[in-house]
Amino acid sequence: MKKKIFILTGEPSGDKLASKVIGEVIKNNPNIEYSSVGGENLKNLKIKSIFDYNEITYIGFTSVLLNLFKIKKKIDYTVSEIIKFNPDILFSVDSPDFTLRVAQKVKELNPNIKTVHFVAPQVWVWREKRIKKIHSFIDHVLLLFPFEKKYFLKENIKSTFIGHPLLEDSINNHFDVSKITNNKKRIFSIFPGSRLSEINLLTPILTKFIKIMNKKYDDIFFAFHSTDKHHKKIQSLIDVENLKNCEVIFDETTKSSILKSSIFAVAKSGTVSLEIAKCKIPSIIIYKMGFINFMIVKMLVKVRFANIINIAANEELLPELLQSNCNSKNIFNVVDKLLNDKNKLENQVSRTQLIINKFKTNNSSKLAASILIDYL
Repeated sequence: MKKKIFILTGEPSGDKLASKVIGEVIKNNPNIEYSSVGGENLKNLKIKSIFDYNEITYIGFTSVLLNLFKIKKKIDYTVSEIIKFNPDILFSVDSPDFTLRVAQKVKELNPNIKTVHFVAPQVWVWREKRIKKIHSFIDHVLLLFPFEKKYFLKENIKSTFIGHPLLEDSINNHFDVSKITNNKKRIFSIFPGSRLSEINLLTPILTKFIKIMNKKYDDIFFAFHSTDKHHKKIQSLIDVENLKNCEVIFDETTKSSILKSSIFAVAKSGTVSLEIAKCKIPSIIIYKMGFINFMIVKMLVKVRFANIINIAANEELLPELLQSNCNSKNIFNVVDKLLNDKNKLENQVSRTQLIINKFKTNNSSKLAASILIDYL
């Protein structure tokens, strides 16, 4: 009888992480049957998703509250599909407000299904009490960062630090970037987010920033990094400003080559900052949310910074422009100063390397895959 794994993700970054691990499982055990809530990366592994995870991707407290009925309906549907599929392992990745709720219900209905969760909830940021609940329904937690281990040891939850798969040395599928920038302009990478709500909020700020940049710099090409799902939306927002030195990139191999060839990056706070740092590209971090959501977050969080690199360093290595500071003029001022200060650029890159090296094991996907295989 075939072994089965159900992969549960809730957004593009989780889908990407899951695909790296499952890709390693497939190499070792090609006869496992899969089902998922996933996206493009799992689809590339020929793993079908029971629905589009964009249907449950909500950002901020108010939008979650407004969509509570829809979320509950999706959780119940997902649970029933997992129970019908009857996997040996439920492999949940990130998006804890969705994935862990599903995992808890699945475990209650079928305790024989082993539950392995990848990307621990950020209890070091807020809501540390969540760990006590996890003990009852998660068999094993796979950790991205070494400092997380102590939280799970305290509650006797089985956990393994595996490192961050996105920091592993990858195969260099070189794409000739001159095909896009045939006029020899310098490349500047832009990451406006992977959620539609982020894209709608941040892209207009970023296009206005580019208009200011174009007044001073005439040798820069701006590459917006997107998913296949949202590239047309980003393009439409670029077209509104009639920008000619921009293009939306959504092919994974192309995106990687474009980033490696960039002189700088502006990125929405998130996992992508690690990929940027891995490529030794200097960057700044931006983020913005609704005022009510921001005030709630401000009351609850225990850390000084938004970005994981800054949190780990306990200082602002990557400049953060958040909320009211996240506007086109401020972004230009910070970027302009950095582009004209070679020492600061080099210092940022060298110091971020020291931080991300602590997050690397260079075999994280294989290690995670071996843990899943052990549970089969």
